Amino acid sequence: MTNKHLTFAIFGNSFQPRKSQSLMRVLDFLRSKGASIICDRTFYDFLTAEQNQELGEVGTFEGDDFNADYVISMGGDGTFLKAAVRVGIKSIPLIGINMGRLGFLADVLPGEVETALQAVLEGNYNIEEHTAIQISTNGGDFDGCHYALNDIAVLKRDIASMIGIHTSIDGSFLVNYQADGLIVSTPTGSTAYSLSNGGPIIVPQTRTLCLTPVAPHSLNIRPIVISDSSTVTLEVESRSHNYLVAVDGRSYTMHEGSTVTISKAPFVTRIVKPNGRRYFSSLRDKMMWGADKR
Repeated sequence: MTNKHLTFAIFGNSFQPRKSQSLMRVLDFLRSKGASIICDRTFYDFLTAEQNQELGEVGTFEGDDFNADYVISMGGDGTFLKAAVRVGIKSIPLIGINMGRLGFLADVLPGEVETALQAVLEGNYNIEEHTAIQISTNGGDFDGCHYALNDIAVLKRDIASMIGIHTSIDGSFLVNYQADGLIVSTPTGSTAYSLSNGGPIIVPQTRTLCLTPVAPHSLNIRPIVISDSSTVTLEVESRSHNYLVAVDGRSYTMHEGSTVTISKAPFVTRIVKPNGRRYFSSLRDKMMWGADKR
């Protein structure tokens, strides 16, 4: 086990009170190992004020004003995605403890907390580096988060008619999608929104991006995989004169006439994977492949 004094930063959300028991297991274990613990202020306030939890000697931080050796995300993949963006360029390794449902990213089960953290303390783990993407706009009023680990999508609003998405790759025109939207996903996000729209499953370290249309008007329009070094430029036409941009599921309204540019972010997200945990076995379990043969 490492002799270095370690600091762990903990993220969570305020909509899952049942995670409190697992959190106390995390805190008790880390304290027993002499680690320092800091907690996202919003999550801390929820646990102490609304859940009446006694957390003991736990520091707090707000926004991205923190530093730590490891980050622990307690929740589902949504919580993990938010934590990853706030880590950003700090490159702090993330540990995802799954209090949600499917858990492709947050894949440590509550019953595995002590085993997984012990593996981290002993250095018995691998680091997976996952590509993140960023959005920039020209002529728009986008004021949301600019980074995504899963995907960035342009979508029609509510019950509006389909939109036209004039799409170029590295300055070369590809196609004008007539569809309900277009998803630009990383390999990490290939098992999320893109998959539900017929996109391919892409292994995380393949250094690619995938463009997946949402309900395209033409049946011969299919997803396309490109290099993650490419820049995707989107110009949207809408009868309602506005549309949505969704960054890892968080939606923002944009107005027609703005240009959306999507490219690789200047950092990668580093995810802790205990030794022995393999992508394909996890994929098989999450997708329930072969369930009919059990």
